Amino acid sequence: MIWVHTLRRYLLILAAGNLIWEMFHMPLYSVWEEETNVQVFLYGLHCTGGDILIGLSALMGSLLLVGSDAWPNKEFSKIAVLAIVFGVGYTAFSEWYNVYSAKNWAYRDIMPQIFGIGVSPLLQWLAIPLAAFWWVKRSTKGETVIDC
Repeated sequence: MIWVHTLRRYLLILAAGNLIWEMFHMPLYSVWEEETNVQVFLYGLHCTGGDILIGLSALMGSLLLVGSDAWPNKEFSKIAVLAIVFGVGYTAFSEWYNVYSAKNWAYRDIMPQIFGIGVSPLLQWLAIPLAAFWWVKRSTKGETVIDC
């Protein structure tokens, strides 16, 4: 079952990449100046958990919409692109909602923005899933689907 190995590999890179990204871009948010180091670390862990759910939801949604039984051997790129689009789209909405409507968090003045949305979280949802899909594709070369 190559898809199980694919999901495990994707999840591993998604989790590790998002944990690292969260810890490094935390200074771009107001929590960096307002909370203790322990609280900032806990926020980073919390956000990483949310990132994992976003990434898995984007992948599952993509697979349900346009996937086939032959995935990941077929339609890999189509699923990857759609999952990244879903991840970036959700993140843009979530950042806008949480910063401007719910006011759950705020950007510091050093956060680069595009249309009022932080560039760092948008880049996060381009870079990390792209790296995860690249690694999965590279590591599954030559494997074939075994029909049970």
